[in-house]
Amino acid sequence: MIAVVDIGIGNLGSIINMFRKIGVEASISSRVSEIEKAEKLILPGVGSFSVGMSNLNSSGLVEVLRRKVVDEKVPMLGICLGMQMLGKSSTEGEELQGLGWIDAHSVRFRFDSMEHHHRLRVPHMGWNTVRIVRDNSLFKNMGDEPRFYFVHSYHLVCADPADVLTLTNYGYDFASSIRHGNIYGTQFHPEKSHRFGMTLLRNFAEIG
Repeated sequence: MIAVVDIGIGNLGSIINMFRKIGVEASISSRVSEIEKAEKLILPGVGSFSVGMSNLNSSGLVEVLRRKVVDEKVPMLGICLGMQMLGKSSTEGEELQGLGWIDAHSVRFRFDSMEHHHRLRVPHMGWNTVRIVRDNSLFKNMGDEPRFYFVHSYHLVCADPADVLTLTNYGYDFASSIRHGNIYGTQFHPEKSHRFGMTLLRNFAEIG
């Protein structure tokens, strides 16, 4: 069973609906007892890093998530803000640290030194392609340039380039998905990305 972790900041219903369409059992959970039984975990999130980490810290779920993901190596997928919270920190919420399960930090899009920066708005919002730079089962059966839906002002910068699965260009290349062992993350929203998002969630569900 896949547990979609509820800390009050994600598109939970949309994620569950996508899993129903592909015939995968998933449930929304904010209870330690249910998360302990999960075979896979999803950490969704929208909004600011500070609010996300504050909600997560006050949820009482950090320890059980750490045990499942770090100790037991249960696959976890962080979505949008959920992916950013897997890192160590963000310039958006410097007073709160991230989970620190990936050596990475989040920064705001900056186009100051680029001649065309005035044409690029923040947040980065809408459909964009991803370029697969590291073979992984999360992106199987998608072709060379799958398209996903984005809405974000910050993006994750990984200390180790080997943690980056895909790059997307918005003024410059940024990591649009990552993997570190059993920990996965997508900056885009698979639950809003139609057939490509459905394929990605199916692939995640099939990860051993």
